Amino acid sequence: MNFMKTEVENKNQTVKPHSTVLTYLSILATLLLWASAFPVVRFGLRTIENPGGLDPGPLALLRFSIASLGAITYLLVTRSPLPKKTDLLRFAIAGFFGIAMYHTLFNFGEIMVASGAAAALVALSPVFVALLSIIFFKERLTLWGWLGIVCSTIGVIIIGFVDVSGFTFNIYALALVGSALATATYFVLAKPLLKTYSGMRFTCYSFIAGTIPLLLFTPALLRELPEASPSAFAAVGYLGIFPALVGYALWNNALTSMSASRLAVFLNISPVFAAVIAWLWLGEIPTSLTIIGAIVAIIGVLMVQLAGESGNAT
Repeated sequence: MNFMKTEVENKNQTVKPHSTVLTYLSILATLLLWASAFPVVRFGLRTIENPGGLDPGPLALLRFSIASLGAITYLLVTRSPLPKKTDLLRFAIAGFFGIAMYHTLFNFGEIMVASGAAAALVALSPVFVALLSIIFFKERLTLWGWLGIVCSTIGVIIIGFVDVSGFTFNIYALALVGSALATATYFVLAKPLLKTYSGMRFTCYSFIAGTIPLLLFTPALLRELPEASPSAFAAVGYLGIFPALVGYALWNNALTSMSASRLAVFLNISPVFAAVIAWLWLGEIPTSLTIIGAIVAIIGVLMVQLAGESGNAT
């Protein structure tokens, strides 16, 4: 299986001039929606400052129950066929990593990690995609690619595990790194499926598949619902509809006009948007170490994405 084949094919597609503006508007809207998810998740989580919020698992379950209802509605309205039986297991695994595991770990990490720093940690996912591609698809990295991985790792250590007193173990930052690995696994699993299914159909099926494992949190959600504040419900409703369904739909629209590798570069802007939104809305001011670490990590990710690929191993 050639991980880069789809990338090459997409790059060879001709982009219609009149679609260029729509493509970039879709990208901008998606980045803003996905960036807004970081402070909104923090706003909906149960913390000392927000006792009316939901715990990480129940929040993920409620969010993707809403998103899955939207996905089912889309599939019914468009009369989309069911996935092939031979693909059901792959959808189940992709949904588990990309929806259930990613969002549970992500929500847990945001309990204590500021939104801007969380966005920078999750932005490591392209680095993990590159590493997984080496393992499973025999891709190779150039020297710049390996240096980028080292650079991004240093950035992560600065953001999540270093403070004024030195190195500290931070389970919340570690959870966010785990969420980046989970979503990278989702992207790798998506590659062969996207050769058969449209981006929107894949998104809908993976939403539904990923919500099933989250049903484990149903008893906890039922216990927390009576005490949840209206603002928590509003946050979860927003997350389920806009960053999830609308965001993925816009991203898929952009994918029809631009290669996935080129498009992924724009994801590095998301931490900046997330930090600005969190600053204006929640009053979160990033520390100097967080800013330095984010810059180092993003430079490393860009090195991997723009100069790190050297093709397939022979």
